[in-house]
Amino acid sequence: MNIIKHLRRKKGVNQSDLATAIGVSLRTIQLYEKRDANIPIKNLTKIAQYFNTTIAELYMHEVNESATGYAKQKVVSADGTMAYALPEGKYLVMAPVLLSGFQEKFLQDLKLDDLLKSGFLVDYFDEGGYLAFEIIGNAMNDGSIQSIPNGSLVLGKRIDKEVLSKSGTNSLVDQALVLVCTTRIICKRFTGYNVETQSIACNNLNNAPEFKDFEVPLANISSVYLVVKRQL
Repeated sequence: MNIIKHLRRKKGVNQSDLATAIGVSLRTIQLYEKRDANIPIKNLTKIAQYFNTTIAELYMHEVNESATGYAKQKVVSADGTMAYALPEGKYLVMAPVLLSGFQEKFLQDLKLDDLLKSGFLVDYFDEGGYLAFEIIGNAMNDGSIQSIPNGSLVLGKRIDKEVLSKSGTNSLVDQALVLVCTTRIICKRFTGYNVETQSIACNNLNNAPEFKDFEVPLANISSVYLVVKRQL
């Protein structure tokens, strides 16, 4: 049984009351319970809070209910990210999620162990470092299928920042990256490396005048994450 339906029935809550509590339509709750719609992180957070549980527990219940031994197929990466092998070669990746309100603290001293985890369905998983980020602003939103609107959650796979300065990085050109800099965290599209300035060249999907191309010195970047999945 879907975990939302299970918790709702256990507490005697009808679909309409739950919809009102989290600010969505009755139809949306029905879709969530049928697994016919992805649940945005903000709504998932509200649902978890409403039932006095955590996002990770919601996902873990779904994994354990879905059959048959996914827990035995668990893979744990070095940073604590967990992945569960699912049918048809897919994985449920449970990665620490860095919401916008925690990003400044993360740059100072917040540890990954202090973060909740959120789930992403992916086609491939290895044991590299993963971290999910809530995107702030609409610089990467141009209305296309590649858009990453304000409030989206993205799953990033950590890559060596020095790779971006090497000549054989054509496969990363035009890919969305999350750059953890010394003073901020930004999501941009990588367009190349400027050898003279030793900087990463970036641009935004949004072509509005306020969103201009720019460079970020490699020395000002502490870590880089390649966006491998979006959750709108």
